[in-house]
Amino acid sequence: MSVAVPARVGVIGGGRMGAGIAQAFLTAGARVEVVEAGGEAAEAARGRVADGLEETARRGKLDGDVGTVLERLTLLDSVADLDVGTGLVVEAVPERADLKIEVLGAAEAAVSPDAVLATNTSSLSVTELASALEHPARFLGLHFFNPVPASKLVEVVVAPETDPQLVGTAGGWVRALGKTDVVVKDSPGFASSRLGVLLGLEAIRMLEEGVADAEAIDTAMELGYRHPMGPLRSTDLVGLDVRLAIAEYLHRTLGERFAPPQLLRDKVAAGELGRKTGRGFHTYD
Repeated sequence: MSVAVPARVGVIGGGRMGAGIAQAFLTAGARVEVVEAGGEAAEAARGRVADGLEETARRGKLDGDVGTVLERLTLLDSVADLDVGTGLVVEAVPERADLKIEVLGAAEAAVSPDAVLATNTSSLSVTELASALEHPARFLGLHFFNPVPASKLVEVVVAPETDPQLVGTAGGWVRALGKTDVVVKDSPGFASSRLGVLLGLEAIRMLEEGVADAEAIDTAMELGYRHPMGPLRSTDLVGLDVRLAIAEYLHRTLGERFAPPQLLRDKVAAGELGRKTGRGFHTYD
């Protein structure tokens, strides 16, 4: 039996990931509230969602016209303004445990005790975030990938207190979005970030040591191992600053094999953050 997405979904954070998550649920028929403080930030979030829907429509994969779908999107200034009837709230704020705990606590206070809360963290402890909630059984990780509309994977990250029935429900929601769910026990970096970051860090070390240039390293993995994107291009897409923050966390929790190379630190310090700044390990127009 197929499972529909919740009728009303909240997304906290309207950046690239938050806007992508909002678009995915809008496309699946939900009404979506995006929390983004400040007029300019909210308009930017709306623009990201609208642009994404336009692209989906151009590819012939949008059920209905863009304007009609956008009518189901609401921008909010505060987490406290989330509709009490919201069935699912996904936080997509920056990778800071204190910030995530703050917004998740505010969301829990705003919505019904039956609502599901989820974090989009790519590496932080879901168990730690759950410990700050009154109803940790209704909380889990939903780790979407960038760009969300095109990516087919969502990691469903399970903490010790997560209700087992919720895991199945969340998997059904993921499939209703047209994506594939993989269930992962909460541990540093889960499955995807742990493996992806390790490969990316080794590629950066190879570049640092002069083993090959960035183009050659990426092409070797794309053609030799059929990776759709090489590890340096992938780092550019994710953002060098984001990858550095994840690597630092994994270094603290899993040991020296995740120590960030100096080249990564130098590029972040220089503002070379990848696609979003036009320059990372590759250069973009």
